[in-house]
Amino acid sequence: MASLPQTLGALKRSPFGAPERATRSVKDEVRQNLLARLASGGPLFTGVLGYEDTVMPQIVNALLSRHNFILLGLRGQAKSRILRALVTLLDPEMPIVAGSEVNDNPFAPISKYARTLIDDAGDDAPVAWVSRDARYVEKLATPDVTVADIIGDVDPIKAARGGHLLSDELTIHYGMLPRANRGIFALNELPDLAGKVQVGLFNIMQEGDVQIKGYPVRLSLDVLLCFTANPEDYTARGKIITPLKDRIGSEVLTHYPDEVELGMAITRQEAWTDRPSLDGRKVRVPDFVLEVIERVAFEARTDKRIDKRSGVSQRMPITVLENVVSNAERRAVLSGEQEVVPRISDIYAAQSAITGKIELEYEGELVGGHAIARELIRRAADATFRARAGGVNVDDVIMWFDEGGALQVSDDLPPKVAAQAFRTVPALTEVVHHVGLATPDDDAFTVAACELALEALVARRKISRSDAGQYGRAQPEQRRRSSGGQDMFGGGLSA
Repeated sequence: MASLPQTLGALKRSPFGAPERATRSVKDEVRQNLLARLASGGPLFTGVLGYEDTVMPQIVNALLSRHNFILLGLRGQAKSRILRALVTLLDPEMPIVAGSEVNDNPFAPISKYARTLIDDAGDDAPVAWVSRDARYVEKLATPDVTVADIIGDVDPIKAARGGHLLSDELTIHYGMLPRANRGIFALNELPDLAGKVQVGLFNIMQEGDVQIKGYPVRLSLDVLLCFTANPEDYTARGKIITPLKDRIGSEVLTHYPDEVELGMAITRQEAWTDRPSLDGRKVRVPDFVLEVIERVAFEARTDKRIDKRSGVSQRMPITVLENVVSNAERRAVLSGEQEVVPRISDIYAAQSAITGKIELEYEGELVGGHAIARELIRRAADATFRARAGGVNVDDVIMWFDEGGALQVSDDLPPKVAAQAFRTVPALTEVVHHVGLATPDDDAFTVAACELALEALVARRKISRSDAGQYGRAQPEQRRRSSGGQDMFGGGLSA
């Protein structure tokens, strides 16, 4: 900071005083930095996966066009992360008139305070510097947000202390939008903003002026405005005033991952699984357990009993994975194991992270959140086993249960003991080793793989599973319901 100009005169003599930079708008600044990033071939935003061919090109077009834009999408689609990442397209430092509340440009001040200071001090007017992070202002729109919050209000205390009339501009306490001048102002959930506040926002966007307590104030703000909204709310009549909607240059639709592998990559990136341990325990998550967790979200997004308008956030598999690892960590501590390896049963222990992320329709309310969560887990296990071992023959496993065999393996059992229990089921461990889900010398993965196979059989109603986790013979009504469907396990490879 010491090497940067500290007065207006020094600023004029520096590269910042060049005509192409002195009065450059924030949208031009973002545009120029974006063009440079595109030319260098670097990623637009780090950490945002799956939007390279869909959302990102639309955002690039909006920014290159110098548009204010809105991201339309359901919850958990990285909308806020994208808006916060826009900061990386700003310059590292920006000069302002020292003491300005609205980031006045020393070469084109808009506030009375800055104009008066420069008129009095001339080239000796002090200059301060603002980092790019301080140029981003974000607000969650709620019905109680007022014009004063966004635009500003008259401050009687300022008027009394300074001896100013209430109509004097120096008595204004600026809101969040003026304080974002020469920066980025992001407003989440735009439809929740009251109509009169939307009018004030529209006036700022269109005319650059607003009335505060009946006094007209001219604010030629230089702001990149970004919004987020749920598509259904955004298109609902009466939630967005038409003039405001018409002034938003680009509408960009976001979406959930369209492939399980992509969802797994996002979940793996975001979930807190690399954990410090007092005893040096390492976390080792089977890839098929990750897939089951991700498929729970995919299954939920297509379930008719779950509200599609609310969506199923990508935060669901992230929090489920964290709870699954925590349950496995608890087991490892209790049993003295040096590795933390999650199982399918740990996903059942993480049901609270599923039920808390879904909004149920009337039919779903009748069934209950926990019952639906258990069904989602079984369907996800079925889909995962089908993808990884769809043709394997498990007739011996089903026959053993049909003949009265029963098995209950507590999720607190150490891997070695649990693996011995699963070996009592004929051909079960051989099946999971044959299809490559685990190796014979890896008890922890073998246990997780055996649970996957059994959960798949439960989903196909070939065997049953009690709420206590006991596997047994399928009930007659389950047999009848499954007899009409094609058996995914019939034929194929033999264990």
